[in-house]
Amino acid sequence: MKFALVLAAFVTAALAESPLELARDQQDRSALSRQISDAAAAAAKSPGDPAAQLRLAVACSYLAEVDIELHDRKAARAAAEQGIPAAEKAVSLQPASADAYRILGTLYGQAITDLFTGLSYGPKAKDALTKAIEKAPASAAAWTAHGVGNFYLPAQLGGGTGLAIADFRKAIALDANGAEAWLWLGVALRKNNQDAEARQAFTKSLSLDSRRIWVKQQLEKTPAR
Repeated sequence: MKFALVLAAFVTAALAESPLELARDQQDRSALSRQISDAAAAAAKSPGDPAAQLRLAVACSYLAEVDIELHDRKAARAAAEQGIPAAEKAVSLQPASADAYRILGTLYGQAITDLFTGLSYGPKAKDALTKAIEKAPASAAAWTAHGVGNFYLPAQLGGGTGLAIADFRKAIALDANGAEAWLWLGVALRKNNQDAEARQAFTKSLSLDSRRIWVKQQLEKTPAR
């Protein structure tokens, strides 16, 4: 119970007003790299601390996210693969943690750059994100991550835009103030040719996190109709 409270506090801090999130929002890869170095040093000193391992995994995931936003998939894969061992260790140390599975599944997905990595990481991503939902069905963050997984997973393999939209709406129903869920709902709606609704979702996301450069870019590229 004590660890669960500590982990919950860490995850809340990591996803709230933090230097890590600010660097992600501003697409500051240099700042993220520095924070990864600090987190890696702390994780190495405390190999049995799941929170330290998860902190490193989250930092790597944020850098991979920014790399993907900047269309640098090779760098994203490198960042994700740096974080995967830490996330796997966090899961092994705390197998009941939905957040550990969520970050692990996200990293697996971010490491996919081609057919080979898709075959290697795709099933692992799907399994980890499913476990995150199973362990915390009321977690908006878990449903958002699950939706991102479905967004990138082809419909013929069990994913698709429709499932992603349903996941993001579920996340919003659980937490209407989740900027990430609104962002990805907008991305999925635009792919589904629902531009007006996508713009509304992007606008809502910006109202919740006005610093996020990528959301502003998505809103600007979405036709106003």
